[in-house]
Amino acid sequence: MFQPPFVAASAADEALVQAGQAVLDPAGTAAWLGLPLTELLALQPYWDDLRPDGYLKDGGRYRSRRHSCFVVDGSTVTETPRRAHWQPLDYNALHGGIERWYEPVDPAMAVHPAFQALLRRLARSADRLRGAQPWFIEVHPFRIDTEGGIGRPTPEGAHRDGVDLVAVLLLARQHIKGGETRVFEATGPAGQRFTLTEPGSLLLLNDPRMIHEATPIQPDGAARGHRDTLVITLRSGGFQGP
Repeated sequence: MFQPPFVAASAADEALVQAGQAVLDPAGTAAWLGLPLTELLALQPYWDDLRPDGYLKDGGRYRSRRHSCFVVDGSTVTETPRRAHWQPLDYNALHGGIERWYEPVDPAMAVHPAFQALLRRLARSADRLRGAQPWFIEVHPFRIDTEGGIGRPTPEGAHRDGVDLVAVLLLARQHIKGGETRVFEATGPAGQRFTLTEPGSLLLLNDPRMIHEATPIQPDGAARGHRDTLVITLRSGGFQGP
């Protein structure tokens, strides 16, 4: 198991610009966000009420999720009306090209101060990358479980998301092995592999420059385990759609 290449909170935005990625340990995430870690991890109970993903083309039942959209303009966070999640086939060869409708995040989570602070802070990082502007944000709470023996965090394989900034926040990792994160340059040979293990660890990706994936998970001996993440994407100009 390879240790993540953690950077200091103060260096995260510059690392996104220079290296295309930044990884923060839990203390670094709290410092970067400007909130106690306990406030951010207070979101974790919302993962106990996610809904099965009925769109998995491999027939799996290992993924539960919700999906909501927001616009952050300066310090203003606005939840948009419910809309489908859509990606072009160029970015998701397995599940792209179709409208996928999911239940929205819990209303209490959508207005939770730590969640809204996270959206605002990510928008500031996106401003650093592309200039200040409104950001169109999709929020995906995921639970990948091992009830069927194996769970696939990224069944589509190594990919980009077609956005400007991707954030992957680890909320829980229980009774599993695997789930290694792999990040590669989109236009070069360089890459890294590491495993996020501590709740509150955060991966930030400059999406046009980096390809990413997470390897399958298996139970570590217990009957069932799971990996909970919050994936947030920020895109300029509007949401992706057909």
